[in-house]
Amino acid sequence: MDERVRFVARLLEGEKMVALCREFAISRKTGYKIFDRYKESGLEALTDRSRRPWRYGNRLPQQVETAIVNLKQEKPYWGARKIRERLLRRFSCEVKVPARSTIHAVLDRHGLVRRRGPKRNRATGTPLSLGQKPNELWCTDYKGEFLLGNKKYCYPLTVTDHASRYLLLCEALESTCASLAFTAFQRLFQERGLPHAIRSDNGVPFASANSLFNLSKLSVWWLRLGITIERIQPGHPQQNGRHERMHLTLKNETTRPAGMNSLQQQTKFDDFLEEFNNERPHQALEMKCPAEVYTPCTRPYRGLPELDYPFHDKTIHVTCCGRICLHRKKINLSTVFAGQAVGIKEVEEGIWLVSFMNYDLGYVDLEEKTLQPLENPFGPKV
Repeated sequence: MDERVRFVARLLEGEKMVALCREFAISRKTGYKIFDRYKESGLEALTDRSRRPWRYGNRLPQQVETAIVNLKQEKPYWGARKIRERLLRRFSCEVKVPARSTIHAVLDRHGLVRRRGPKRNRATGTPLSLGQKPNELWCTDYKGEFLLGNKKYCYPLTVTDHASRYLLLCEALESTCASLAFTAFQRLFQERGLPHAIRSDNGVPFASANSLFNLSKLSVWWLRLGITIERIQPGHPQQNGRHERMHLTLKNETTRPAGMNSLQQQTKFDDFLEEFNNERPHQALEMKCPAEVYTPCTRPYRGLPELDYPFHDKTIHVTCCGRICLHRKKINLSTVFAGQAVGIKEVEEGIWLVSFMNYDLGYVDLEEKTLQPLENPFGPKV
């Protein structure tokens, strides 16, 4: 409105219509329309007008909308599909019955649609460390799957060192199942040692949406090895930006065109890994190659250490179905801990604290036979 007022005021001062329209970037037709409205109704005519149409060509008849609402009130558990079928039988050919989507919109407009609650166990991410030295932080992810020449999908599993950009692993896998990831990481740990932390997204097999604290069997295995787990926030790939940038280079240089099969594609990945680490200079590393910055791990891989809980009352092994048995009562924990030893300690009568390694998971009430989780204890302490 302010622009229209200034436009009219300058016209009233004697300025030319053509020059003003050019300055305000409007057509002369629009300029004359604004000025005519002002002459007819004054300043009130310069306010924004409603763009609502005068009439709706396909507006639903009021009696049909009333019938939809009444039928929903009579049958509160019926949805739009069943209501439409009832209307077809009631009105026959007399009235055109609206589509199912229109009926749903009518019910929603009248507040008769029950909204679903938010999903439980929604991933939120963990605090993220800086990872300023080699092997303080590794980053892992699956580059987006792509078709090979034999029409089978390839899922590249990649691991980089955050500080040096060193590409530690680029493995052409057939799927994202946990067993293949276990094998790849075990071989990597045997060759390179163990990092202090690993950062990933919240997808499988790094995390599980429905398990306790969104843990997966792979992340529990990392915890057993003394590796801290980090997760980026959902929808924020920039928190793993260095790794994602490497994926762009990997895609451009190894998948266009893709190999005929996984063996040929793995050969392309191996050649890329050698060039990326030893030949390709990085601007972020002052034009050094990652191999010039990366240093070997000082923590060798020696398998899983034994778990001991000297400050707890008991040590209990989680069953294969994810339960712990305490005083002849079964309490659901999580299947990701299947086969793992947890420590329990009675803090009050009938109230037990459940711990895994140095992490407190929650409290068990024997009367309710449920675990009340604490705040997520996993992630770096930053």
